[in-house]
Amino acid sequence: MHIAILTFDGFNELDSLIAHGMLKRNKTPDWRVSIASPTPQVRSMNGLQLAADIPLHQTRHADAVIIGSGINTHDVAADPVLMAQLQLDPARQLLGAQCSGTLLLARLGLLDGVSACTDPNSKPWLEEAGVPVLEQPFFARGNVATAGGCLAAPYLAFWIIARLQGVAAAQQALHDVAAVGEKEDHVARAMRHVQPYLP
Repeated sequence: MHIAILTFDGFNELDSLIAHGMLKRNKTPDWRVSIASPTPQVRSMNGLQLAADIPLHQTRHADAVIIGSGINTHDVAADPVLMAQLQLDPARQLLGAQCSGTLLLARLGLLDGVSACTDPNSKPWLEEAGVPVLEQPFFARGNVATAGGCLAAPYLAFWIIARLQGVAAAQQALHDVAAVGEKEDHVARAMRHVQPYLP
């Protein structure tokens, strides 16, 4: 299984790296997690430089794709060259987006008739694109999921692991990274938010 995390210049470290950290803990031999970017290196909104594992266009071959947010997402959504490289297909891929990353799903036509989660700053963009915004941290319909707020990243990772490897594997992944003394609470909270949207 290959999971790609779309990461652009100005990316939010919490979105991309929390999901990356949770997903990379899976040591199944055929499990691969990649940072996908349009350039060999990207710089975060706070100056962290990150090397890409794969170019953007290779995300079309991934089994699952997460689109993180960032301060330049609106510019990415308006760039036809970048958007043309995102040939995502919910019929054969799990697609997740967080905060402003949800705008990219909307611009690709993958949220038509579907509500979504995002952060308060990105909410007007989604509403302008005709997407009803939910006041909750996570929502999924079929193979498309969205999350709102930086610390909703574990819910996207949890959903992808649950869909690809089962709920028990997702619970274990979150349990491993949760704060000591709060592990069961974190897992229970994730189950409350994500389980209703699992097949």
